[in-house]
Amino acid sequence: MVDILLVEDQKEEKAKLVILDVMLPKMDGFAVCSAIREKSSVPILFLSANVQKESKMNGFMLGADDYIEKPVDMDLLLAKVTALMKRNYEFRQKNTILTSGALSIDKDKRQVFLHNKEIVLTVKEYELLLLMVENAGKTLHKDFLFEKIWGTDSFSENQTLTVHIKTLRDKVEEDPKHPKRIQTVWGVGYQYEEESEAKEDSEKLTEFYRGDKKWTER
Repeated sequence: MVDILLVEDQKEEKAKLVILDVMLPKMDGFAVCSAIREKSSVPILFLSANVQKESKMNGFMLGADDYIEKPVDMDLLLAKVTALMKRNYEFRQKNTILTSGALSIDKDKRQVFLHNKEIVLTVKEYELLLLMVENAGKTLHKDFLFEKIWGTDSFSENQTLTVHIKTLRDKVEEDPKHPKRIQTVWGVGYQYEEESEAKEDSEKLTEFYRGDKKWTER
């Protein structure tokens, strides 16, 4: 039964887009749409000869992204499908690729690239780098970094953070002994800074984080 298999496939996110008719064997399109929406946010487009307003409203209320009347113009259908794919996948991809100068992070695949070459990181190295890049330009307190990456209940020692900073510098810095990306803020913590960024006036306010609080100091 195709209608049942379609719903089951959504549990594994196999489909990138679903086109439904209202009239289906065994199970109508509205029921299929509702069942899919319980498990997935995959784009759903209705293609149906049922042109009544109530039918269209029902489809949208159940989570459909669009509703096209039959007979359909193939150019219009292609344009609708293209728009749905772009809106749901290209925009999402842009938000999951974090770029900072020559360094980029694919948050979906948990991959890091420097000058377009992949860098192999451990789990903790990746999480630490991601946290710092997402807060580029901000000084992050050592306690804040440790609690975010290892947790308050961790049996690791604070020295673990220092070790991971060193190994990260070995991997993302052109000259680890003179780091330009991962900067040490003495007595406070660390700050991620793009190599190309200009230094701000030393009198500006510096933000840093300790626990869940944001501190500012001159």
